[in-house]
Amino acid sequence: MDMIEPAERPLVSPHPYATQRALEAANLGPRGGDTLLYLDAVNKSFDGFRAINDLSLVVARGEMRAIIGPNGAGKTTMMDIVTGKTRPDSGAVYFRGDIDLTRHDEASIARLGIGRKFQKPTVFESHTVEDNLRLALSGERGVFRALLDPFAPAERARIDEVFALTRLGDHRARLAADLSHGQKQWLEIGMLLAQDPELLLVDEPVAGMTDAETEETARLLKEIARTRSVVVVEHDMHFVRMLDVKVTCLHEGHVLAEGPLDQVSADPRVVEVYLGR
Repeated sequence: MDMIEPAERPLVSPHPYATQRALEAANLGPRGGDTLLYLDAVNKSFDGFRAINDLSLVVARGEMRAIIGPNGAGKTTMMDIVTGKTRPDSGAVYFRGDIDLTRHDEASIARLGIGRKFQKPTVFESHTVEDNLRLALSGERGVFRALLDPFAPAERARIDEVFALTRLGDHRARLAADLSHGQKQWLEIGMLLAQDPELLLVDEPVAGMTDAETEETARLLKEIARTRSVVVVEHDMHFVRMLDVKVTCLHEGHVLAEGPLDQVSADPRVVEVYLGR
């Protein structure tokens, strides 16, 4: 067989378990088929309850996607599967074309460039904001070296970039415990950005925020999506409208509707199972 040169390599490599539907869907991204992540006919059950049901989903490079749906729709399980916390019963999850994430553990997936932010912020409250970012940036250096070693120029530049993006530059020396709820959310997002992920999974980022913090978070995520892909799980429809992105509504573990928010929110099935409640 002739070897394919890297420059000629197809975006999505054929895989023995890939369905034709998924391979075709992977070429429908907004940037000429530049797909970063797609779930291919994924299924997962817990004690007889099917949490994920033949789920196929495509996210393009540089795209921000909003995921909505009622409680129990499978949103959290989907993120658990993408990040390696949960193994699917069947199906595959591809990253960068041909990396099947179901064959990797959580740590390996994080190193591949996928970061996840949970709903409740988990920051080191007894450390300063800057130290939190240093710890996130430290990689395998360890806590003590991260806090005691002087910054390398590249590290300083990276942290300055994160401060500028997260609006926390005036709070470098503050303890994380003294930040507002919204600022703690931004700090945790900043800690993920310090690791330079290619894909961010963000779970209900504006829960408990003030209106002003919610608006600022929408601006923050839009800026982040200029250089990486972002998947946002959210119940706040006002916030989803601020994001102005493609929306996917999950129900009973599969895609119920997908498209612009106005189109999805007008779908009678979405109104019945989610918005009408």
